[in-house]
Amino acid sequence: MPDSVADPHLPAVGGNGRPPLLSLVIPVFNERESLPTLHSEIAEVAAKLPEDVEVVFVDDGSNDGSWDAIRELSSKDRRVRGIKFRRNFGKAAALAAGFSTARGGIIITMDADLQDDPHEIPNFLAQLQSGFDVVSGWKKIRHDPWHKVFPSRVFNAFLSTLTGVHLHDHNCGMKAYRAEVFRELHLYGEMHRFVPVLAFARGYRVGELVIQHRARKFGSSKYGWKRFVKGALDVMTVRLLTGFGRRPQHLIGAWGVGFGALAALGFIMLIVNLVLRQIESDAGAGVGTQLAVLILSVGLSLLSAQCLLAGLLAELAVARKWLDNDPYSIAERIQ
Repeated sequence: MPDSVADPHLPAVGGNGRPPLLSLVIPVFNERESLPTLHSEIAEVAAKLPEDVEVVFVDDGSNDGSWDAIRELSSKDRRVRGIKFRRNFGKAAALAAGFSTARGGIIITMDADLQDDPHEIPNFLAQLQSGFDVVSGWKKIRHDPWHKVFPSRVFNAFLSTLTGVHLHDHNCGMKAYRAEVFRELHLYGEMHRFVPVLAFARGYRVGELVIQHRARKFGSSKYGWKRFVKGALDVMTVRLLTGFGRRPQHLIGAWGVGFGALAALGFIMLIVNLVLRQIESDAGAGVGTQLAVLILSVGLSLLSAQCLLAGLLAELAVARKWLDNDPYSIAERIQ
């Protein structure tokens, strides 16, 4: 990696004869063993790039000495910067902290476990130069067990169909972005996996790139079956944000209108039955059915009213300007 220190005030797209700045944002959670090798590979790639490079490691509450490793790397290479969280806040928070710290006009994210290959960086830059704003990696050949690969493929197919952003690997940690994307997006929860979808919804051009996926050398996977359950819920959130984020009443209110229509149909059936029915010996016939329809209709009416009210409250919430605090607490920085 070049020895010169990146100018904090370096323009994002270059200027004053200086090359543009590329920021690598790398969340770290108990990856001490892999960090020296990862840094060495990044340095090898950076030496061949025309861009200046900075590396922002975000220690997401590691307890294996990862922060000590980051400090050591920073002492040897002044392009290495670090952020340490007081505890584990999650990958989305780590990325959000890294994005807010990154000074480059182009930002590339990658995992710290060596499964992402830094030698793919030039390929990502070439894709961005071809006109894309976001480029997502695609681990076409994966070195993971089947019980992790199969659910991931189902999830990716479902998300692509639902959102219209057809990527083979939405979960890939290696992605490249133009920095302006993050001036319009706010990450929270598990939204880091859906940045391409959120960016696409705002009109950015999204593409993908087949990359090499390497087998894990150190540590163990941080994800289990719970990730897929949460992922299904997150998909619904993303669909709401991208399709109805600015008009929630169109979604919630539509359900309310539907429930109201069903309730009205039930009441009409009861009225028609009451008017047409003959008061004879069989007058009591069908009372149980009518009572069930009445209860169902009343329930649907209440549900309709609740949906319409919830939609109105959601519209009021959207109309207000919310100022959210960052969902993390930084204990120390390396500048």
